[in-house]
Amino acid sequence: MENSLIDIKEHVKKYANVITNLINVDVGIVDKNMRRVTGTGLYKNIEGVLALGSVYQNTLKTGKTNIIRNPRQHELCSECLDKNRCREKLEIATPIYCRDEIVGVLGLVCFNDEQKEKILNALDSYLNFTKQIAEFIGIKFYEYQEEASQKEREETFNQIFNNMAKGVIVSDCNDIILMVNNIGLKKLKLTASPLGKNLKLISQNETIMNEEVFKLFIENSEYNVAGKIIPLALPNSKKANAFLFDDIQKINSSIVEIANADNTITLDNIIGNSPATIQLKENIKKVADSTSTVLITGESGTGKELVARSLHNQGNRKDKPFVVINCSAIPDTLLESELFGYVKGAFTGANQNGRMGKFELANNGVIFLDEIGDMPLYLQAKLLRVIQDKKIERIGSNKSIDLNIRIIAATNVDLIKNIKEKKFRSDLYYRLNVIPISILPLRERKEDIIPIINNLIYKYNKISDKFVHTIEKDVLTALTEYNWPGNVRELENVIELMINMSSEDGVITKKMLPENILNISEKNFSSADKVIFKDDMTLDNFEDIEKKYIEKALSVYGNDTDGKKYISEKMNIGLTTLYRKMKKYNIK
Repeated sequence: MENSLIDIKEHVKKYANVITNLINVDVGIVDKNMRRVTGTGLYKNIEGVLALGSVYQNTLKTGKTNIIRNPRQHELCSECLDKNRCREKLEIATPIYCRDEIVGVLGLVCFNDEQKEKILNALDSYLNFTKQIAEFIGIKFYEYQEEASQKEREETFNQIFNNMAKGVIVSDCNDIILMVNNIGLKKLKLTASPLGKNLKLISQNETIMNEEVFKLFIENSEYNVAGKIIPLALPNSKKANAFLFDDIQKINSSIVEIANADNTITLDNIIGNSPATIQLKENIKKVADSTSTVLITGESGTGKELVARSLHNQGNRKDKPFVVINCSAIPDTLLESELFGYVKGAFTGANQNGRMGKFELANNGVIFLDEIGDMPLYLQAKLLRVIQDKKIERIGSNKSIDLNIRIIAATNVDLIKNIKEKKFRSDLYYRLNVIPISILPLRERKEDIIPIINNLIYKYNKISDKFVHTIEKDVLTALTEYNWPGNVRELENVIELMINMSSEDGVITKKMLPENILNISEKNFSSADKVIFKDDMTLDNFEDIEKKYIEKALSVYGNDTDGKKYISEKMNIGLTTLYRKMKKYNIK
């Protein structure tokens, strides 16, 4: 709200009475909006009434003092709305300044010739006197504005101060508490006012969620909090500090919310009707509440993280943090600090506040170590100690942090082979492999392909704003017969591609298939198939048939080790036998 001279009318009235009593003339004072503030004589008790005089208006506009010796005849009076009722003999209008702004007009008015003559005989003296009174009024108005602004600032500050989400304690340079906001009183459970008491803060050289951890002492009471100290300058120029803080419990709740923000995966997200998938779900239910470590193995793209999240969500820690770290995606030099965190100043380039590690972030919940097979050996030793001791230490700290945590690890590499090659510790492997969960590749559970396709069509219809409702039979045949070396991840990419390529008719046709799947589909009836179904087939050409079968299988399932393993399993022979047959038939 805009301030006006009317707000200090009691003070202005005193100045008006002083003038009248000293020089025996009437006084009229208006604000910058031409509203009468106060006055004497004819102008007494008409506060708030709109003045009509054109002389005051001119003074407000020009900032000049106007002396009207001949009212009603002066050129300024020609436009006056009150001209016909005017009885004035002399009028002096002096501007009232507050800093550089005109905030009103002080008017001296004579209604008889004796008053007029008296003023004119000593005009300069009366003009100076009037100007001084106008300055006094301006100074008083300035003081009022400053007080009003200060009060408004204090009210605004108090509203912000008491509605902050964090607790705030303001203390002076001697650590005496000056202010505490409402949320601060609540967080510290203070029933008596702490104002005037001594405050002590001791840094623990740790951080949680980028907030420094402190022990806070008020008299004999101790609190564990996290926050920051902000230097202040009080209005009296004395130094002070504001301590913005949260209680550790509140921060831990925030950590859980952040860690679980994407954890909406349940058993229903594991799609499939194959015996292997049904058994997988049953196994997850059985071990979900256990605290034992889990090792999930399976080829890339089979959904190991999906299984880990389902396992967490099914268990009794589902409301606790679920923290993921990909051991192959983070450089070796950074992985240790990511896992264990560090205190401030632990190493060159470290965050000045220190940092919480993933293990600490996951405390009371679950940590998922994806691609555990790529963890460097020196860190494997540290991880082994964490599993055994249930404790960690931040880099640069000698303070142990107790852990109540469940570890789920996953890998797509053969850890037994890595152990033989001295790339993975055998003791760590046995510590991790307490509850083994193996996920079959998609080619070994083809009953899951159609349900997964249906689920993906629903998903990408929503994402792409499409309405795909039909897949042609030969497309489904091609998709179910394909080997899927990239597993579910590859299948998802193919479905996303075909939905994006689909027309408004909502039908997926064979021409939408990726070229690699289309080419394999067209080789289904190869020369080997024709030999098998010949009516004149005899045992004499069995070796020819076997050779062509192996050649076809290699073209379909791949010439790498995984492909050959799969072919040998389907032929019910050992891998060594397959190599021997390939050598016999000169298959390269």
